[in-house]
This record gives sequence, C-alpha cells and structure tokens, in this order.
Amino acid sequence: MDFSSELLENLRNAEKVAVLTGAGVSAESGVPTFRDPGGIWEKFRPEQLANFEAFMKDPDFVWSWYQHRREIMREVTPNKGHLALSEMEKVFTNFDLITQNIDNLHFRAGSKRVIELHGNIERNFCLKCRTFFDVIDLQEKKVLKCDKCGGLIRPDVVWFGEMLPMKELRYAEKRAAESDVFFTVGTSAEVYPAAMLPVIAKRAGAYVVEVNIKPTAISGELDEILTGKSGEILEELLKRIKEIRNIK
Repeated sequence: MDFSSELLENLRNAEKVAVLTGAGVSAESGVPTFRDPGGIWEKFRPEQLANFEAFMKDPDFVWSWYQHRREIMREVTPNKGHLALSEMEKVFTNFDLITQNIDNLHFRAGSKRVIELHGNIERNFCLKCRTFFDVIDLQEKKVLKCDKCGGLIRPDVVWFGEMLPMKELRYAEKRAAESDVFFTVGTSAEVYPAAMLPVIAKRAGAYVVEVNIKPTAISGELDEILTGKSGEILEELLKRIKEIRNIK
C-alpha cells in the first residue's frame, strides 16, 4: 500500500488524530448488517424492531431479536483494523476513536477512548430508574425487569426515531474540529449527523483521509482516499507511522 508523502508528513507532525469508524470495519470481522439475510428475522424490517414503539408493544419479541444479535456478535473477534486503531491510541498525544458501531469490538481490541455515537449492544438500562446492566444472560429470551424498581430493561442503543446522545455527539464534533489528521473508515458517509464529522474536520483545517472499499458521497471533498480493506490498510499504516515517528 502506497501512502502519499503529504499524509506521512502530516502524521509525522500530528498531535491530535481522530478516527470515525462505521459498519465496514466490523463487517471484516463477520458482523452482519441489519439487512443481511438470516433465518426468522429475514421477514422483518429493522425499522419494525429497532424502535421504541415496537419495544413497548411487544418487549419480549424485540428483546429476543437483540439477544439473537448479541449471540452473533459475541462469536466474532476484533480484526486487524480494530487492533491497529488500538495501537494508534498509544502513538499520538491525543487520539480519539469515534464509532457508529454498537458491537463493542473496539473496546475488546483494547481501545480505551471510544466515543460511541449509537450506543453499545452489550449495555442495557432500565427505562424507569436508568440503572445500567452490562452482563446479560443470552439464554434470557424474555425481556428482563429491573431488580430495583421493576422497570423494563432495554438495550442501550440508538433506535430509529431517537436522537444521538448529545454529550457524545458534541464531544465528537469538538475533537473533529481540533484534529490535525482525521480518518473516516468503513463508513458510507450517508448516515447523519455522523457523516458531517469529516466535513467539520476538513473545514477546520485537518488533513482528512477516507479508508473504504469503494468511494463515498464525500470522497471528492477529502484530501486522500485509500481504497481497500480497512484491516489491511490500517495495519500497514500503523507500521509506517511507527517508522516515521521512531517508535519501536
């Protein structure tokens, strides 16, 4: 993989680096998307299940769908891209990883500073008292109730029709605007407001790089496009970063 001299020079001098990741990163670990074919869920649109109204109407049914998704996600492991990003966190003075993914793979790869814009499927919380529950038995196919107040427990993910967590979004915008180099990795750049982050970074003067298997809607506005699998590209880029910054 060839990287431009401009990119390498920017990375040599960068103090603040931010990365936005999307579904393409997790797909390389085998995480299916909402619309991948698969068994009994194939006849349901995600919009029918991933929303608050559906949960309140039939909480057991929606819960069982999320348990099914958790089972799939727990079987996969972080890939080379996840691991490379975890290592990059150790290289730069300020490094922020912003993700649209809910699969927890960045944390499992060892990343410490992860901004989750769409939540995390491994977390759950009580609708009534907001108590969080991180450990869920996958054998529980019926919705759980809070042992403190009896309220329904739901997945801590952003459903259709819900706003992104404002604290995380504002922090992500701030870090994008302050970055010296900004990467957008494995995302189609079609899901807003996350798709605005590379644009915010570019307008603020960052060197913005897209890593994806094919061009996106914003490719023409960015400084550099790296086409291919994110795991392979990020692994090789990490090696080059360590070389130019004299890190062993």
